Amino acid sequence: MHRVFVYGTLKKCEPNHHWLTDTKNGVSKFIGDGETLEKYPLVIATKYNIPFLLYKPGTGNNVKGEIYEVDEKMLKNLDILEDHPNFYERDQYLLKNLQTNETNQCWVYFLKKFQPYLLEKEFYTSYSNNGSHGLKYSERYLRTPDYVAKDYVYQK
Repeated sequence: MHRVFVYGTLKKCEPNHHWLTDTKNGVSKFIGDGETLEKYPLVIATKYNIPFLLYKPGTGNNVKGEIYEVDEKMLKNLDILEDHPNFYERDQYLLKNLQTNETNQCWVYFLKKFQPYLLEKEFYTSYSNNGSHGLKYSERYLRTPDYVAKDYVYQK
């Protein structure tokens, strides 16, 4: 089993949470609310209002999210959703479990090769699709075919 930290659309009551609850994708179990030990910029960007956790340690906020325990099948399906390693990159980091105050080693999906202008966006501590920001997430099936990730990330 693997521990995964989710901070955006995979959280409870968010648009992609069904990925974690659909048993066809594998097994997942909610462990507790979590928070990054380091500060990172959590931004909402693109015309589709996608939450990105940018890999810029020391900038931004201690980001709050949820910790799940998932099996190998679920982790592979999350990699598909997050387009790891082409778009997001998944690495392990220590996070604080807010229920137990313990630190847990968790997989986190970061946008590591991002365009610098994303650092000019507002930084959030916690993501909600229904937040006061008014930026509603657009699910993949609603996006136009011309959507190109290269506008937001550096290509290898």
